Amino acid sequence: MSLKTKIKEIKSGKLKAIDNVLNFSKKIATPKIKDLNIFLNLNENAIEQAKKVDKRIKEKKSVGKLAGLCFAVKSNISVKGQETNCASEVLQGYVSPYNATVINKLNSEDAIFMGMLNMDEFACGGSGETSFFGPTKNPRNPELIPGGTSSGSAAAMASELCDFTLGSDTGGSIRNPASHCGVTGLKPTYGAVSRYGLIDMTMSFDCIGPLTNSSEDSKIIFDIIKGQDNFDTTTIEEKPVREKKNTIGIIDLRNLCDEKIQELFDEKITTVAKKNNWQLKKISLPLDIALETYYIIVYTEFFSTTRKFDGRRFGKEIMSAAGPEVIRRIIGGSIITKAEFEGKYYKEALKAKNYIKSEFQKIFARVDAILLPTTPKTPHKIGEKISVEDMYAYDIFTTLSSISGIPSISIPMGKVDEKDVGLQILAPHFEEDLIFKLAKKFE
Repeated sequence: MSLKTKIKEIKSGKLKAIDNVLNFSKKIATPKIKDLNIFLNLNENAIEQAKKVDKRIKEKKSVGKLAGLCFAVKSNISVKGQETNCASEVLQGYVSPYNATVINKLNSEDAIFMGMLNMDEFACGGSGETSFFGPTKNPRNPELIPGGTSSGSAAAMASELCDFTLGSDTGGSIRNPASHCGVTGLKPTYGAVSRYGLIDMTMSFDCIGPLTNSSEDSKIIFDIIKGQDNFDTTTIEEKPVREKKNTIGIIDLRNLCDEKIQELFDEKITTVAKKNNWQLKKISLPLDIALETYYIIVYTEFFSTTRKFDGRRFGKEIMSAAGPEVIRRIIGGSIITKAEFEGKYYKEALKAKNYIKSEFQKIFARVDAILLPTTPKTPHKIGEKISVEDMYAYDIFTTLSSISGIPSISIPMGKVDEKDVGLQILAPHFEEDLIFKLAKKFE
């Protein structure tokens, strides 16, 4: 059922908000779902919140745009009174004293919070396996990774445990698991959605975005959580006016991804392009410097942001309690920022970042949007030994839009070897509406 339809049913009284909560709660409590390790903790007040919504509807009083819908969030998004632990022993037991801006916006529209979701520890990872509380399993096939770092957010949607979820995306952390779990995940324009209340991994890239069952549902949630916020100076509101050319940019995928993913991608875009009279234009993307640029900035900024986790004010000291991927990034960042390097590597990465942004400006002067596979390969098995380089390579197609700050979405493209794979749509800054429009053509 679409969010639009469910909202109508709840507001009309055909479906009670409390029944919506109970239906999800019963499913969350089943042994099969518990084994997937999706939720870290649940909201004990959800039923009471639903009762209040039903009471107002019955009394014909006004209710919010999302009245009675249930949502859950990645455990690095602050929710007042809830343990917000980033799936780490470091912050185990830390209860947030305030709400993130996105939570306040959803609460004001009478959405009902269900709980906190599993994730890669401190959003460091790419598979959903680095959580201190154990890996999230892929609901489509529990032997497979769900993708990271918003593993719980994607798995909750694939398991139908709530109406929508929120995740955070640094270099593909919403889109990667959306692809692996066969759901829709949006990384908004950097600055379109407030990051206030997000426990940052990399402040230059992090974005909060929705995971849903469709692009239409994604638009509904995005329109609620977007907007300028006085608590986050990076947020701005912009309505771009750009003449459309009905032209879509694609790249030569040879040697860049699994051949079967390439074949499915080619088949999909050729069919939809022909149906909608799109002109497909070959473009070139700076993929050769994407991962290097991304990870130098990530390591540097993650090292900086983790200095506050010293064990004095809250939680445990991060170097003594965190897992290996977190430690790897901290050590990498500490080396990059050593005084003898005089910021050399970080400065070079920032130059590369500006170059990538300028390249996208040139590309979007020629095409309306860009189509790519979301990931270059299908998900591996949980516990399977793969190299750090191979793990980081999952993000080869997603990091560019993060580096340049443009919006992108992953929608289900189909299956390869019975595993879900996603199609990614990229557009210029603040052109999320174009993304939703194009995504609907594929759906």
